[in-house]
Amino acid sequence: MTRPHISTSNIHLKWSRNLPPAVTVRSGDQVTFDLHDGLNNQITPSTTAADLAGLDSTQADPAFGPVFVEGAEPGDVLRVDILELTPAGYGWTAILPGFGLLCDEFPTPQLKLWDLSGPAISRGSTEFKPGIFVPIRPFLGVMGLAPAVDGELDTIPPYDWGGNLDCKHVTEGASLRLPVQVAGALFSCGDGHAAQGDGEVCGTAIETPMRARLRLTVEKDKPWIRSPHYMTAPKPEPTRGCEYAVVGIDADLREAARKALRGAIDWLAAERALSRAEAYMLCSVVADLKIVEAVDMPHYAVACAVPLAIFSSPSGAVAVQGE
Repeated sequence: MTRPHISTSNIHLKWSRNLPPAVTVRSGDQVTFDLHDGLNNQITPSTTAADLAGLDSTQADPAFGPVFVEGAEPGDVLRVDILELTPAGYGWTAILPGFGLLCDEFPTPQLKLWDLSGPAISRGSTEFKPGIFVPIRPFLGVMGLAPAVDGELDTIPPYDWGGNLDCKHVTEGASLRLPVQVAGALFSCGDGHAAQGDGEVCGTAIETPMRARLRLTVEKDKPWIRSPHYMTAPKPEPTRGCEYAVVGIDADLREAARKALRGAIDWLAAERALSRAEAYMLCSVVADLKIVEAVDMPHYAVACAVPLAIFSSPSGAVAVQGE
């Protein structure tokens, strides 16, 4: 049986209820997608850092679709089951001027190209530098529905009905639930990632073109779902193991996160011989930002946690347990 398919020609750079459906499916059908990366494939394996200044930022976070799901009505929920995600043979992480949690401290463009070819996929990790291996955990940064409002909305931010969520936990085997705003739901997705830390702190993950296979199912009578909900895969991913974390404390939650990230960068530079730019990019693909204290206002505490297992063998079998 041939599944409905969304090709890279079914691209849009705005969310709109007025977009014509690329395909129409029944509730419970599977759909395959061919997806460009989060900058619409402007970065390739031949790109250099010098080329970054010429990128067209209006091409950021393209979505592919939309898919009209029969039976979906406003007030319903669309469940998106992540069945299969296949990255391209390469990926990239970049420091882009004016973008990222510490953009004021990193004004110079930087680019890291990653090997996501067959051997890397088979061993489940890709090399950042000798002795530093990042686990490959593919997911889609963009999954969303058409909004109820008229007009066009940017694809870059997240919304209550989805969009650029950049949630690394919605991997193969996970499911995402989105509140339907318009008839047919009009689902689209994009922005493939091979790995990311919670927070995506430099503004980019391991960005990569992606092929996806998803199941779209309409669910009724769930009025409590008013924003994206997700459930992780039944078989949880391997634990991160021992982490080294830096805690930032500030009356402003964002500034507390900046302090934590800055401290993690300083630690990586001092203890792991990385440049500060390298440490910033590495944090974006492996470090998790965590709110560890939110009740003793005005003092918020945010941790930036780096898994020490990345400083080991390609399989992560020999994790470092501490400093």
